[in-house]
Amino acid sequence: MARLTALNPEEATGKTKDLFNAVQAKLGVIPNMMRTMGNSPSLLEGYLNFSGALGQGKLSSKTGGLIAMAVSEKNACNYCLAAHTFIGENLAKTDPELLHAARSGNSSDPKTAAILQFATTLTNKRGSINDEDVNLAKNAGVSEAELAETIGHVALNILTNYFNNAVNTEIDFPAVQPLELQN
Repeated sequence: MARLTALNPEEATGKTKDLFNAVQAKLGVIPNMMRTMGNSPSLLEGYLNFSGALGQGKLSSKTGGLIAMAVSEKNACNYCLAAHTFIGENLAKTDPELLHAARSGNSSDPKTAAILQFATTLTNKRGSINDEDVNLAKNAGVSEAELAETIGHVALNILTNYFNNAVNTEIDFPAVQPLELQN
């Protein structure tokens, strides 16, 4: 059971209503995570702005989605796994096998694999990476701008993972089973 209320967009007021209207216009729906974040319009606005800024960066939205899969798997966020799988398959038209591989930090593309491994290492080490971790990515052709943005994507996904896990957001996408439960 959810620990915070997912606000009804019809009853929202003020800044929250404005943010909900913007999400509705962009996505056609207001997912439960955003409806729940709406309890704090500052949090919802910060999330939307950070996500939007990263969407304008060097890394493609596809790569951002793959990073989200890797980080969400590491943080056991069932909400984000479901949301990013649905978005990846249905909106971004990403091959389901690519999405599945990303959950383990893998990709058949060497540069994408290096980015996902860096993101996974960053998550596992809680940000306390070393020179070797950075050099592995750089040696695979990942630029410093891409490394910086990867850190940003990891941070954004940790925010949403922690939020959804803490408040037990009701999953409003087709459920995805964590890898550890699939064996």
